[in-house]
Amino acid sequence: MPCVNSVSDFRTCANALLAQTGPVPDIIVVERLGPEFVALVRKEFPQARILSVERDTTIPQMRTIGIRATETPVVGIIEDHVVVPPTWTKRMLAEIEAGSDVVAGPVDNMATETLVDWAAFLCEYSAVLPPLNDGPSDWLPGNNTAYRREILVHRDALLDEGRWENYLHDHLKADGATLTLCNDIISGHKMHYTFGLYFAQRYYYSRSFAGARVKDEGLGKRILMGFAAFALPPIVYMRVLRNVLGKGQYKKQLFWSLPLLVPFALSWGAGEVAGYWFGAGRSLSKVR
Repeated sequence: MPCVNSVSDFRTCANALLAQTGPVPDIIVVERLGPEFVALVRKEFPQARILSVERDTTIPQMRTIGIRATETPVVGIIEDHVVVPPTWTKRMLAEIEAGSDVVAGPVDNMATETLVDWAAFLCEYSAVLPPLNDGPSDWLPGNNTAYRREILVHRDALLDEGRWENYLHDHLKADGATLTLCNDIISGHKMHYTFGLYFAQRYYYSRSFAGARVKDEGLGKRILMGFAAFALPPIVYMRVLRNVLGKGQYKKQLFWSLPLLVPFALSWGAGEVAGYWFGAGRSLSKVR
């Protein structure tokens, strides 16, 4: 579990892991928050194993550090603001034992107090709202996910590239791994935002994604892709509408979020333009 936010976020997440009706997982905390966070976690959750990293360590790098610290046959990856259901370990283990190499489930919203929280969640997670299609899949969410450890142990070069989970999943799929979506393994996303925080976070994530995508490309292609990304905001906006309306839920929250989705989509597009033209810079280390 990469921890990049707060003790209260971690507390909610860890308590859900400890309340499992199936096996209680070993909790490996990879944190970049400093000594005060470490002291509080050690006091409240002495069973957690804490690995401290530099403050500019990226979330993909933190995941890799955590993976390499594991010894169990199944490795689960979540985030410090993800709240798993009580049957999470039982269901994940059952799917791995049934033959899947990677298992993931939908993500639903648990931060429902403010309109900004709703708009941020719908902007980022509309594609992984339940229901999803059960069974073999070409893609998976990355923060409600379990892996058969043996498919990760010989992937050092891939993990060391420090990219987001879609890159790892694409390579695992190409190598013959079985990726499975389970519609009943629904985790909650409980992340609170201000407008400025999410506007910046959307930019950082998009710039890091685009920068990694064109890292080895020539200048001409990067310039063309940057110009193409100017068309991204309306595409993002319409994609969110399509995803949410297609699920048949949260229509009211979507309606009230529409004005906020405009600047968030613009930030998304600006991040990709910057990433294509100028590279990722230090954006990935700022993602929370």
